[in-house]
Amino acid sequence: METHVPHVSSEENEDPGAAPYGNFINYYSFNPPENRLGLIPEALLENIGFGSDRSERVLMLDVGCNSGDLSVALYKHLLHEDASPKRELHLLGFDLDRDLILRAQNSNPFPQNIQFIPLDITDAQESRAALEAYLGRLASLSEFLLLEAQPWKCYRSAARRLRKLGRSDFEHFKALEIRGDMAAHAKEHLEKQCGMELVQSFGNTTWDRSLLLFRRREL
Repeated sequence: METHVPHVSSEENEDPGAAPYGNFINYYSFNPPENRLGLIPEALLENIGFGSDRSERVLMLDVGCNSGDLSVALYKHLLHEDASPKRELHLLGFDLDRDLILRAQNSNPFPQNIQFIPLDITDAQESRAALEAYLGRLASLSEFLLLEAQPWKCYRSAARRLRKLGRSDFEHFKALEIRGDMAAHAKEHLEKQCGMELVQSFGNTTWDRSLLLFRRREL
Protein backbone atom coordinates (compact mmCIF):
# COMPACT_ATOMS: atom_id res chain seq x y z
CA MET A 1 0.00 0.00 0.00
CA GLU A 2 1.30 3.45 -0.85
CA THR A 3 0.23 6.60 0.92
CA HIS A 4 0.76 10.16 -0.28
CA VAL A 5 0.59 13.31 1.82
CA PRO A 6 0.15 16.66 0.03
CA HIS A 7 3.15 18.98 0.06
CA VAL A 8 2.00 21.86 2.24
CA SER A 9 5.23 23.54 3.31
CA SER A 10 8.87 23.85 2.35
CA GLU A 11 12.25 24.36 3.99
CA GLU A 12 12.51 27.75 2.40
CA ASN A 13 9.22 28.86 4.01
CA GLU A 14 10.38 27.61 7.40
CA ASP A 15 13.76 29.39 7.00
CA PRO A 16 15.65 27.21 9.50
CA GLY A 17 18.97 28.97 8.98
CA ALA A 18 22.04 27.21 7.66
CA ALA A 19 23.93 24.13 8.80
CA PRO A 20 26.37 22.61 6.28
CA TYR A 21 25.96 19.09 7.69
CA GLY A 22 22.24 19.31 8.43
CA ASN A 23 22.95 19.63 12.15
CA PHE A 24 20.38 22.34 12.83
CA ILE A 25 20.23 23.12 16.52
CA ASN A 26 16.43 23.57 16.44
CA TYR A 27 15.65 21.05 13.70
CA TYR A 28 12.65 19.35 15.30
CA SER A 29 10.92 22.66 16.00
CA PHE A 30 10.30 23.09 12.26
CA ASN A 31 10.24 19.43 11.18
CA PRO A 32 8.67 17.53 14.10
CA PRO A 33 8.86 13.71 14.31
CA GLU A 34 5.14 13.45 13.50
CA ASN A 35 5.93 14.46 9.91
CA ARG A 36 7.49 11.01 9.44
CA LEU A 37 5.73 8.90 12.04
CA GLY A 38 2.35 9.70 10.53
CA LEU A 39 3.44 7.65 7.50
CA ILE A 40 5.03 4.73 9.36
CA PRO A 41 2.65 2.05 10.72
CA GLU A 42 2.94 1.18 14.39
CA ALA A 43 3.04 -2.48 13.38
CA LEU A 44 6.08 -1.97 11.14
CA LEU A 45 8.23 -4.51 12.99
CA GLU A 46 5.46 -7.12 12.90
CA ASN A 47 4.94 -6.40 9.20
CA ILE A 48 8.56 -7.16 8.36
CA GLY A 49 8.70 -10.37 10.36
CA PHE A 50 9.26 -9.51 14.00
CA GLY A 51 5.98 -10.91 15.28
CA SER A 52 4.75 -12.23 18.60
CA ASP A 53 6.55 -15.54 18.13
CA ARG A 54 9.93 -13.87 17.77
CA SER A 55 12.14 -13.12 20.80
CA GLU A 56 15.17 -11.79 18.93
CA ARG A 57 16.75 -8.55 19.95
CA VAL A 58 15.91 -5.81 17.45
CA LEU A 59 18.60 -3.15 17.03
CA MET A 60 17.79 0.04 15.14
CA LEU A 61 20.27 2.68 14.01
CA ASP A 62 19.31 6.31 13.55
CA VAL A 63 21.99 7.81 11.32
CA GLY A 64 22.20 11.57 11.74
CA CYS A 65 19.93 11.58 14.78
CA ASN A 66 20.37 15.29 15.62
CA SER A 67 19.09 15.88 19.17
CA GLY A 68 17.34 12.51 19.33
CA ASP A 69 13.71 13.63 19.22
CA LEU A 70 12.83 11.40 16.26
CA SER A 71 14.77 8.46 17.72
CA VAL A 72 12.77 8.55 20.95
CA ALA A 73 9.46 9.16 19.16
CA LEU A 74 10.08 6.25 16.77
CA TYR A 75 10.99 3.95 19.66
CA LYS A 76 7.71 4.76 21.43
CA HIS A 77 5.79 4.54 18.15
CA LEU A 78 6.98 0.98 17.51
CA LEU A 79 6.39 -0.12 21.10
CA HIS A 80 2.65 0.34 20.73
CA GLU A 81 0.23 -1.31 23.12
CA ASP A 82 -0.26 -4.34 20.87
CA ALA A 83 3.48 -4.93 20.43
CA SER A 84 4.92 -8.27 21.46
CA PRO A 85 6.03 -8.32 25.11
CA LYS A 86 8.82 -10.69 24.07
CA ARG A 87 10.45 -8.16 21.78
CA GLU A 88 13.64 -6.55 23.03
CA LEU A 89 13.98 -3.29 21.13
CA HIS A 90 17.14 -1.18 21.25
CA LEU A 91 18.09 1.95 19.34
CA LEU A 92 21.48 3.54 18.72
CA GLY A 93 21.49 7.09 17.40
CA PHE A 94 24.58 8.89 16.20
CA ASP A 95 25.46 12.25 14.75
CA LEU A 96 28.68 14.09 13.94
CA ASP A 97 27.61 17.07 16.10
CA ARG A 98 28.77 16.46 19.68
CA ASP A 99 26.63 19.26 21.12
CA LEU A 100 23.47 17.74 19.65
CA ILE A 101 24.44 14.30 20.95
CA LEU A 102 24.93 15.77 24.42
CA ARG A 103 21.42 17.22 24.25
CA ALA A 104 20.09 13.84 23.16
CA GLN A 105 21.87 12.06 26.00
CA ASN A 106 20.64 14.52 28.62
CA SER A 107 17.00 14.30 27.50
CA ASN A 108 16.88 10.54 26.85
CA PRO A 109 13.92 8.99 28.73
CA PHE A 110 14.96 5.40 27.89
CA PRO A 111 18.70 5.13 28.66
CA GLN A 112 18.53 1.34 29.04
CA ASN A 113 17.21 0.88 25.51
CA ILE A 114 18.33 3.99 23.63
CA GLN A 115 21.88 5.25 23.38
CA PHE A 116 23.37 8.26 21.62
CA ILE A 117 27.01 8.58 20.58
CA PRO A 118 29.00 11.12 18.53
CA LEU A 119 30.11 9.47 15.29
CA ASP A 120 30.90 10.60 11.74
CA ILE A 121 30.71 7.81 9.16
CA THR A 122 30.91 10.03 6.09
CA ASP A 123 33.89 9.77 3.76
CA ALA A 124 36.35 12.60 4.19
CA GLN A 125 37.83 12.06 0.73
CA GLU A 126 36.58 13.96 -2.28
CA SER A 127 34.61 11.60 -4.48
CA ARG A 128 31.72 11.85 -6.96
CA ALA A 129 30.49 8.53 -5.59
CA ALA A 130 30.57 9.48 -1.91
CA LEU A 131 26.77 9.17 -1.67
CA GLU A 132 26.88 5.73 -3.24
CA ALA A 133 29.65 4.62 -0.88
CA TYR A 134 27.63 5.94 2.06
CA LEU A 135 24.52 4.02 1.00
CA GLY A 136 26.60 0.89 0.45
CA ARG A 137 28.05 1.14 3.93
CA LEU A 138 24.60 1.46 5.50
CA ALA A 139 23.27 -1.43 3.42
CA SER A 140 26.14 -3.65 4.59
CA LEU A 141 25.10 -3.03 8.21
CA SER A 142 21.38 -3.51 7.75
CA GLU A 143 18.84 -6.23 7.26
CA PHE A 144 16.26 -3.49 6.68
CA LEU A 145 16.98 0.10 5.70
CA LEU A 146 14.42 2.89 6.05
CA LEU A 147 15.59 5.77 3.89
CA GLU A 148 14.28 9.33 3.88
CA ALA A 149 15.42 10.63 0.51
CA GLN A 150 15.99 14.38 0.38
CA PRO A 151 15.05 16.04 -2.93
CA TRP A 152 17.75 17.85 -4.87
CA LYS A 153 15.93 21.17 -4.37
CA CYS A 154 16.69 20.90 -0.64
CA TYR A 155 20.43 20.89 -1.37
CA ARG A 156 20.01 23.98 -3.54
CA SER A 157 18.01 25.71 -0.80
CA ALA A 158 20.67 24.89 1.80
CA ALA A 159 23.41 26.32 -0.42
CA ARG A 160 21.32 29.45 -1.00
CA ARG A 161 20.84 29.94 2.75
CA LEU A 162 24.60 29.72 3.30
CA ARG A 163 25.25 32.38 0.68
CA LYS A 164 22.49 34.60 2.09
CA LEU A 165 24.21 34.49 5.48
CA GLY A 166 27.55 35.39 3.93
CA ARG A 167 29.08 31.99 4.57
CA SER A 168 31.13 29.85 2.22
CA ASP A 169 29.25 27.53 -0.12
CA PHE A 170 29.45 23.77 0.32
CA GLU A 171 33.01 22.84 -0.59
CA HIS A 172 32.17 20.46 -3.45
CA PHE A 173 28.63 21.62 -4.24
CA LYS A 174 29.25 22.83 -7.80
CA ALA A 175 31.19 19.68 -8.67
CA LEU A 176 28.50 17.24 -7.56
CA GLU A 177 27.46 14.92 -10.35
CA ILE A 178 24.57 13.08 -8.66
CA ARG A 179 21.58 15.38 -8.97
CA GLY A 180 17.91 15.27 -9.93
CA ASP A 181 15.67 12.54 -8.51
CA MET A 182 17.66 11.49 -5.45
CA ALA A 183 15.11 8.87 -4.34
CA ALA A 184 15.23 7.15 -7.72
CA HIS A 185 19.02 7.22 -7.78
CA ALA A 186 19.28 5.80 -4.24
CA LYS A 187 16.78 3.05 -5.11
CA GLU A 188 18.68 2.09 -8.26
CA HIS A 189 22.02 1.95 -6.45
CA LEU A 190 20.73 -0.03 -3.47
CA GLU A 191 19.01 -2.58 -5.69
CA LYS A 192 21.71 -2.97 -8.35
CA GLN A 193 24.87 -2.58 -6.31
CA CYS A 194 24.05 -3.27 -2.66
CA GLY A 195 21.91 -6.42 -2.68
CA MET A 196 18.82 -4.64 -1.38
CA GLU A 197 15.23 -4.60 -2.66
CA LEU A 198 12.43 -2.11 -2.14
CA VAL A 199 9.77 -3.48 0.22
CA GLN A 200 7.44 -0.51 0.48
CA SER A 201 7.11 3.19 -0.16
CA PHE A 202 5.34 4.98 2.68
CA GLY A 203 4.74 8.08 0.57
CA ASN A 204 6.13 11.57 1.05
CA THR A 205 6.48 13.76 4.12
CA THR A 206 5.18 17.33 4.20
CA TRP A 207 8.62 18.36 2.91
CA ASP A 208 8.14 16.08 -0.10
CA ARG A 209 10.73 13.57 1.08
CA SER A 210 10.16 9.93 0.18
CA LEU A 211 10.18 7.29 2.92
CA LEU A 212 11.43 4.06 1.37
CA LEU A 213 11.86 0.72 3.12
CA PHE A 214 14.47 -1.68 1.73
CA ARG A 215 15.55 -5.13 2.87
CA ARG A 216 18.54 -7.30 2.15
CA ARG A 217 17.79 -9.55 -0.80
CA GLU A 218 17.83 -13.26 -0.09
CA LEU A 219 20.51 -15.16 -1.98
